[in-house]
Amino acid sequence: MHQNESASFSASELGWVLHFQLRFTVRSLASICFLSTLSIFPPLSIAAEGNLYDGGEIYESHCMRCHGVNLGGGYAKSLVDGIWQFGKNSWNIRQSIRFGITDLGMPPFENILSREEIGAVVDFLRAKEEAAGVERPHPHPTLYTQNYKLKVEILTEELEIPWSVDFIDSERLIVTEKPGTLRIFHGAKLLPDAVAGTPAVLYWGQGGLMDVAVDPEYSENGWIYLSYTHQLRDIQMDQTSPLSMTRIVRGRLHQNVWKDEEVLYEAPHDSYTTGRVHYGSRIVFDPEGHLYFSVGDRGEPEQAQELDRPNGKVHRIQRDGGIPLDNPFVHLKGALPSIYSYGHRNPQGLAIHPETGRVWNTEHGPLGGDELNVICPGCNYGWPDISYGRNYDGTIITENTSRPEMEQPVIYWSPSIAVCGLDFYRGDLFPKWNGKLLAGALKYEEIQLLTIENDRVMHREVIFKNLGRVRDVAIGPDGAIYVVLNGPDVLLRLTPDTPIPEGHFPD
Repeated sequence: MHQNESASFSASELGWVLHFQLRFTVRSLASICFLSTLSIFPPLSIAAEGNLYDGGEIYESHCMRCHGVNLGGGYAKSLVDGIWQFGKNSWNIRQSIRFGITDLGMPPFENILSREEIGAVVDFLRAKEEAAGVERPHPHPTLYTQNYKLKVEILTEELEIPWSVDFIDSERLIVTEKPGTLRIFHGAKLLPDAVAGTPAVLYWGQGGLMDVAVDPEYSENGWIYLSYTHQLRDIQMDQTSPLSMTRIVRGRLHQNVWKDEEVLYEAPHDSYTTGRVHYGSRIVFDPEGHLYFSVGDRGEPEQAQELDRPNGKVHRIQRDGGIPLDNPFVHLKGALPSIYSYGHRNPQGLAIHPETGRVWNTEHGPLGGDELNVICPGCNYGWPDISYGRNYDGTIITENTSRPEMEQPVIYWSPSIAVCGLDFYRGDLFPKWNGKLLAGALKYEEIQLLTIENDRVMHREVIFKNLGRVRDVAIGPDGAIYVVLNGPDVLLRLTPDTPIPEGHFPD
């Protein structure tokens, strides 16, 4: 069990975040209006003026002092520069206004503005940004961290919703694209044609082609593993939505063609659902060669607690699809023998600690309550019976944040950062980061560098911010950090430009 730790920054960490934001002119939506502004400008009764849904007037009353008459910035950053710190779509902006970002000084407005008024403000902001015609700035070639000055190299901008990256050898890397294609880089160049013959993927909602993992003994056996959304096509149903579930296969590459495919895991067909969300799914190998993969709860929270259901679980199998005899539920009647842990909502990252060999995972919470966990055999991680988040409409999921028989996260993030792919650093390019954990975030568009000691997070630093939604982070055989972005769809490589001397803050 781990003592809970919310993911608020220390003073020194916050200073680095602010330094980063100032350097790259990144505004914070959390600055829409500070508490002091509310005391100077008390809320106006927009309804009394007969203009309940005028987003411009609401902005003028509550936001203009911070963000300026033309939204170009004032006490707070610009709202029309194409950069959004806490998510750029309308839903994310609405949630930030409604529930606030209290650790950065922004109060919740849900008791000040109605939902219709908040919606009007969002529409106003989006219209003004579109009229300004400013797109997201191109990635800056240099980033600064506490230990290193980073060089940012764009490997390609020619991918379609990339999801995962892994490394075949020192010359080739492989990337999945969510719509269902597999792409190969050779010598840092993207091959023009996608791999032919890959499995048929149900691309809808949050589903599609997800993770790719290269066998630890690839040079000997040539196996590559995929997780994807599998549709049942041979079952006649009266419904229009397809039945689907996460599936695991492996195959080999022969002259850019997918061959020798084997299905390693296919869930019982009666467990397939029509939901469009929470497929997971990541793949990772432990030092003994076991294969772990994650499956989200598929929008059925209660099933995460049911051991006869595959969803809401981390599974462990042999690399050929067999079941390890020491799996925790292998002898429990009615339980699926592949289950290794349960009570998960939507695990988006899996990584193996380079020293302990233990499995770590990142997991999407609902509204708040994203988690970082150490996965232990047979353990229950509590969803939905315990949670540090709430429903997207603000209602309570559960009053409980802990129960004696359930595991606590190592840390949790509230508000949610949409934590995603992760990897432990190991390599020669960043020696000061060896053994530290890199965790990407979709909503906050960042990478956090976590210092781990005795399964506890001792320090956090944001080393990458507002260049896109970070879907995956992986360490290459060259020691570089590879970053998969969505919106824009880009593959980046981070290498050290120069080390930063001890105690020296960059200009």
